[in-house]
Amino acid sequence: MNALASREVLRPGKKGIARWIEGRVFALMPYAFAFLRRWKPVAKFGGMVLTSRYDDVKEVFGTDPVFGAPYKPKLDVIMGGEPFFLGMADTPLYHRDTDAMRTVVRPGDLPGLAQKAEAMAEAIVAAAPGRIEVVDTLVRRVTFSVLGDYFGVPDPAGGDLRVWGTRLFEFQFADPKGDPALRAEVDQIAPALRAHIDREIARRKAAPGKDDVLSRCLAQQKRGVPGFSDVEIRTNLMGFIVGGPPQPPMVVPQAMEQLLRRPKALAGAQAAARSGDDDLLWGYVQEAMRFDPLAPGLPRIVLADGVIARGTAHAAVVKAGDTVLAAFASAMMDPRRLADPARFDPHRPASDYIHFGYDLHQCFGRHINRATLHLMLKPLLKRPNLRRAPGKAGRLAKNGPFAEALTLVFD
Repeated sequence: MNALASREVLRPGKKGIARWIEGRVFALMPYAFAFLRRWKPVAKFGGMVLTSRYDDVKEVFGTDPVFGAPYKPKLDVIMGGEPFFLGMADTPLYHRDTDAMRTVVRPGDLPGLAQKAEAMAEAIVAAAPGRIEVVDTLVRRVTFSVLGDYFGVPDPAGGDLRVWGTRLFEFQFADPKGDPALRAEVDQIAPALRAHIDREIARRKAAPGKDDVLSRCLAQQKRGVPGFSDVEIRTNLMGFIVGGPPQPPMVVPQAMEQLLRRPKALAGAQAAARSGDDDLLWGYVQEAMRFDPLAPGLPRIVLADGVIARGTAHAAVVKAGDTVLAAFASAMMDPRRLADPARFDPHRPASDYIHFGYDLHQCFGRHINRATLHLMLKPLLKRPNLRRAPGKAGRLAKNGPFAEALTLVFD
């Protein structure tokens, strides 16, 4: 098996009854979360602890000395043992590396990224003959093209960055049981991507080229700024590729599906798109994402014995070594903190949303997401008589946690 030459972005998913069961589990999850929020906000299942209320989820995310990110072991496989800040605790090295990356991933870049994402999406939609597949043809294509160019990491010779990045993302974030077939592909892709970025670093040293994140890293290296050795540059660029572009093809089509289920919300989003009110359009897309976010929750490892929700009636002791699932999908439906959470409201306060995590390991690329996600849908939403394609093609298909396909038609 040559994973390096594959053009299949997603691995084959479950079939038949197994796929149906998987779909039912995801469909019933909101009801299970509602039950847990009401009756067992901190639920223990052996060494697994699930926390479902808004305040408790934020507590877990915000108490790093007790609830540590579990990502380092798999990051070591991907990065060849080099440390990446996603896997670090709250240490001086963590802050040095994140501060270093903020000097090269700049707020001033956001308008340009937004413009490029919208322009490419418009070109794709304009070229479509009244029918378009949203996941791969639109969102994935825009995301990897715009962000790959921004980071300075092009497609590898003979390979596809969409495949490589998505496979490594799956291994890091969506492989709780340790699938050996996936690990075999990762063992090919990870060193190949490291070598590819190493070659790009060497090439750009010889011929600097355009302004992008890689060229800025090399400029910082020339100035002797800590955190910008060749290996550190490669590790951070690789972390951006693995953690960033695979996410929009998951959440943006899911947001589109949620809008399609709500004709009034879809009409409002279309009106915002047609009037050029991008802030309001973001409100619609962000709210749609709340009803089907990136994942049910994020895991944390208990580093020291502690208590969740201390001082409340549902306080629960957790032991070192336990795994806590901080269910942010549930938290964003908690009526204790959100007004009428079952209602679709594009004007909710930003504090209602935990799409991109919270506190120390809040998504580094959240500002890029805020600038671009809604604009990938904007050209499509502007089309007249936008609707689902007939039959199964017009319903969002999912492959495990990944959006797989959604086809829409328009006049």
